[in-house]
Amino acid sequence: MELRHLRYFVAVGEEQHYGRAAERLHLAQPALSRQIQNLEEEIGVKLFNRLARGVKISAAGASFLDDARRILQQVNEATMRAGRVARGQTGSLRVGFVESASWHGVVPDSFRQFSQRQPDAELQLHPLGSLEQIDAVRSGRLDAGFVFSMSKVDREMDQVPVAVHYVVLAVPKAHPLTKVKKLRVRDMTNAAFVWFPRRQAPAYYDRLMQECFRGGLKTPHIVQEAVDQATMLSLVSCRLGVAFVSDATRWRCPTGVVLLPIIDLKLPLPFSLIWRKDNGSPVLAKFVADVQLLPEVRSLKTPKAVAL
Repeated sequence: MELRHLRYFVAVGEEQHYGRAAERLHLAQPALSRQIQNLEEEIGVKLFNRLARGVKISAAGASFLDDARRILQQVNEATMRAGRVARGQTGSLRVGFVESASWHGVVPDSFRQFSQRQPDAELQLHPLGSLEQIDAVRSGRLDAGFVFSMSKVDREMDQVPVAVHYVVLAVPKAHPLTKVKKLRVRDMTNAAFVWFPRRQAPAYYDRLMQECFRGGLKTPHIVQEAVDQATMLSLVSCRLGVAFVSDATRWRCPTGVVLLPIIDLKLPLPFSLIWRKDNGSPVLAKFVADVQLLPEVRSLKTPKAVAL
């Protein structure tokens, strides 16, 4: 039995007439009649009672008609679902993101755009550090991640730059450093610092220490460590010290904290979307393509990458 047999049967069952059913199917009436006879022989029951003018569906045929309609509807729905998946309109997408860079710009814009354009797709969001995301994307636990860039992506990974952030100094309001007109690294010699553990971002930690040493801050006085920038800002607002943070934190900076530019600390922090090259998910492909069309991504001039 083939699906066409069910379609032929449904047409005859609904029309109760071979001629009208044949016209509806754009099929010759003798051919349609033979197909229905073949179907009856295959299932072993009489589906129609032949009349002088037309046919009348039998009791077995009426029961079979309900099932045939349901089967054809399910096949049609399955076909449409497969098409939506192939076009990236449905399915699930697991995306990681760095929380401190998600308050404004590409990250929230991409999530909002995805929800609007793919309302039938499921978006699973995971706030994680860059290194955690890289490992999760590499292992397949995430489809993609918004991370502070690696200096060189893994061979099996791909990326698209989406933003560039810079290091600024977070200080409590009325801190002596707020009175310095052109803040330099050497001006922080006596400052107490809230820092992050090296394990969180080894390459970035080493690069920041190198830049501090070059600028005259040979040994920062670290009084407290925090694993994320939100916690660092909170500790700064409690006046425990000052902290180097990304300028992206300005969108959620506590009221008691001021962000100061440092004129001799030019440390760009490239921010990228990463994914595995061999991930064939149509939803992922659609997400990446849409991210690349965001105005802030299209206008981006990528600086030299910094390993974080």
